Amino acid sequence: MRLFKVVFLFLGMMIGFADWSHAQDSTTTVTWKATAKKTGPNTFLITLNGTIKESWHVYAFTNEDVTGITLAYNDSTVNFDSLEVNAIRLQIQDPVFEKKIDVATGQVQLIQLVRIDEKLIHAVKGTLSYYVGKETNFIPEEQKINIVFDSTAAIPVNRILIPTIDINNTIADCGTSSTSAGPTKSKGLMSLFILGFLGGLVALLTPCVFPMIPLTVSFFTKKAGSRKAGISNAMLYGFFIFFIYILLSLPFHFLDKLNPEILNNISTNVYLNVFFFAIFIFFAFSFFGYYEITLPAGLSSKADSKAGAGNIAGIFFMALTLALVSFSCTGPILGSLLAGSLTNDGGAMQLTAGMGGFGLALALPFALFALFPNWLNSLPKSGGWLNTVKVVLGFLELGLALKFLSNADLVKHWGLLKREIFIGLWVVIGVGLTAYLFGFIRFKHDDPGNKPGKARLFLAIISGLFTLYLVPGLTNTKWANLKMISGFPPPLYYSIYSDGSQCVLGLNCTHDYEEGLRMSKAENKPILLDFTGYACVNCRRMEEKVWSQPDVYKLMKDNFIVVSLYVDDKKKLPASQQFTYKTKDGVEKEIVTVGDKWATFETENFASNAQPLYALLDTEEKLLTHPVGYTPTAEEYLQWLQCGLNAFKKKP
Repeated sequence: MRLFKVVFLFLGMMIGFADWSHAQDSTTTVTWKATAKKTGPNTFLITLNGTIKESWHVYAFTNEDVTGITLAYNDSTVNFDSLEVNAIRLQIQDPVFEKKIDVATGQVQLIQLVRIDEKLIHAVKGTLSYYVGKETNFIPEEQKINIVFDSTAAIPVNRILIPTIDINNTIADCGTSSTSAGPTKSKGLMSLFILGFLGGLVALLTPCVFPMIPLTVSFFTKKAGSRKAGISNAMLYGFFIFFIYILLSLPFHFLDKLNPEILNNISTNVYLNVFFFAIFIFFAFSFFGYYEITLPAGLSSKADSKAGAGNIAGIFFMALTLALVSFSCTGPILGSLLAGSLTNDGGAMQLTAGMGGFGLALALPFALFALFPNWLNSLPKSGGWLNTVKVVLGFLELGLALKFLSNADLVKHWGLLKREIFIGLWVVIGVGLTAYLFGFIRFKHDDPGNKPGKARLFLAIISGLFTLYLVPGLTNTKWANLKMISGFPPPLYYSIYSDGSQCVLGLNCTHDYEEGLRMSKAENKPILLDFTGYACVNCRRMEEKVWSQPDVYKLMKDNFIVVSLYVDDKKKLPASQQFTYKTKDGVEKEIVTVGDKWATFETENFASNAQPLYALLDTEEKLLTHPVGYTPTAEEYLQWLQCGLNAFKKKP
């Protein structure tokens, strides 16, 4: 009988699911109104009055079959007494439980005494959970409640959309308007395409790919009935390699359309970055020769078995087979490309550009050597140098792994990888790589009798010089700003020598918009809005290469209030500042973390989710100029700042 009740209860819940979904969206079964009355020092009496929809009832009272109404607070610092439920008990013959049960109809009141620290919190969010019923429906309902303890609080915490910000109408016509951002975007795509192409060229030199070039080209030229057909097949094979890597990026376009911020959220996700750190360490030791990484044999075997099915289809599956069997060498390079593209500004087109460049670099040799088969004789023979390439890649993977751990450390404020510790580990890796290239260290698959050649010695010298270049980064001097690698190590202020300031280069800054607005009005200075991110490479480049220039730095320090808003900050907002925001498009979004708030602030006011993004506002929250993005030329950025400052000074 008990089992039957459970099954019946489940069916009742499923039958009423549609009604419940509708209720959650717009017309909940119970409408609640919350009030808080101060009864003593730090003590408030909370009253929640609920109006129940006609013909519905609430299982407000706890009994053996169902739990009554519960109220959970999002802030653990709130202390509370038991919840008192006041309602007229109505006993009904409940078809769900097949017996008489007490319910509430019409009105229900909840009373609870809570104790808080008024100096730290003025409001709190809670979640009401209960069950409602109607005839055979038995439905769980959950509502978020915002309870204000101090309605006189002066700090606005839920303000996202600023009506005075109009990106199409600015006081001065300088900077980059929202309609002229195309060249900057195209430049970014081209740089990522080139980066992907270079990654593909590196992949060509790995043991998984390089030996395949002469074998595959010879196969096409010999199997084809004529030279023309052999060339055609080889070029088609190259096209399919390029096409396969483009296909790999397509799912991210659908994710991007679902939520413009989702790719940036993926790239700064703590668990994903820690996973990348672990997987890159795993890849590195594979490159060192301790084990081999292969995809499941069945996967590549299935693709290989299809390679003979028809001419075009067979060539496609041959290309797919190459992509699969070379994964152990290309996987780490692709992983770097994936993470780097997503972190750039959270756009799927960046990833497609990078993957396209990678695929093109892999495809070109097959087409070129098919056109000019005599070139095959000039290729170096496979040998120990391929293993050297793998080991070098292993050291590079170790360095990249630290970047992912650093991203997680920054967004979660763990304090594990301060700038000097990060650079110190890179120095250790650099020393190891240099020692290996000079032949002082050997790995499992190295030929013990093989002496380093000229090319390897040249690379060893380059590696040694780069390692020496890193050493000043361990000091607290003016030479610690390693501009050549800006964007990769943690920011300069994230240092073991830090005085506690979180402002870049010691500028007059804040990380809160409302605080920045108050500072702007008090000092009569314009606001420099800096939409940035802890994992944003181009943001660090701007700070360390452009902001640090004397003319730019002086202008910013003397004339602007810098408001740096980190869109990837995973620190949770106080419970009193968490809320549900409805965007201009009508989408409800939960604002839980600091990054949620500032990412939404950027997309709502500036129709952009890219970082860095810079905007200049006056004390009345009006745009002085058109916003600009990544501007690597200090002179151009200085002109933009000066234009906005002139517009601010000319205001009546």
